[in-house]
Amino acid sequence: MDDPLSQVITLFRPRAVFAKGISGAGRWGVRYSEFGQPSFAVVLEGSCRLAVDGHPSLTLEAGDFVLLPTTPGFTMSGFDTVTPQRIDPKLTAAPTGEVRHGTRGGRPDVRLLGGYFVFESPNASLLVALLPPVLHVRGVARLAQLVQLVSAESNERRPARELVLARLVELLLIEALRSTPGEDTPAGLLRGLADARLAPALRQMHAHLDRPWTVAQLAKTAALSRSAFFERFTRTLGASPMDYLLGWRMAVAKELLRREQLGLTEVAERIGYGSASAFSTAFTRHVGQPPSHYARSTVVQSTASVHRGSASST
Repeated sequence: MDDPLSQVITLFRPRAVFAKGISGAGRWGVRYSEFGQPSFAVVLEGSCRLAVDGHPSLTLEAGDFVLLPTTPGFTMSGFDTVTPQRIDPKLTAAPTGEVRHGTRGGRPDVRLLGGYFVFESPNASLLVALLPPVLHVRGVARLAQLVQLVSAESNERRPARELVLARLVELLLIEALRSTPGEDTPAGLLRGLADARLAPALRQMHAHLDRPWTVAQLAKTAALSRSAFFERFTRTLGASPMDYLLGWRMAVAKELLRREQLGLTEVAERIGYGSASAFSTAFTRHVGQPPSHYARSTVVQSTASVHRGSASST
């Protein structure tokens, strides 16, 4: 049976498009304005403080991994009181080497690898909605091993270094997601998968998207009454069962239309609609344009991207 978290990661295909070394020593602090893209930080050695807007301050230690799915404003600093330097990541040019904050030269108090993700899928907003606003993972042995690999790779200038770092950071993301205690997270998929009653229903829903599910059928899978299941699912996932199912079906439909160029009838069958017309109506209402228009527009966008890539390489 397909695992929902694996499906999410596979569908959205995250990749690290930028990663940089960061170090701090002495009295230092930086204040980043809101960025919007999913960003991450891996603490390679030492410790520092992280204060994300709207959330309690965190002490980050060696081996920690932090993911900010939407990256609101935040401050990162040492442990001395200091007026932070303000940085706008949308305007600041990307550095070519390690960024040093505070005292120049000498051994730093903390070393991190920080960067951001983009997602190849147009459904990235759905993934963001399924995750907690601040994901902080510590004390996971497998994660610590990955951090050590990231640290070693970031310190060496070997061939394909950036490609290897991108793959390692993607593995870090996957390991962090499946290591996060779901019961401690806000409403979303991680919390739902940690619920012993809801997890079987989620797995069935994801594994058999083509079935004409009803709330009563899903409730039976969870061994709950219809009303109890509906209330528990909505509270835990942050969306009603049918709204969650619709969102996931539309995400898969976008991917099928974009990458596999299937006919409407086949797409409708794969995601549980009895006819192409019923699927087309639901897709248009949810996405804002008919599936045929969406498929054509993604082909045009892909062609334009190829042409831009060819032009930039000449």
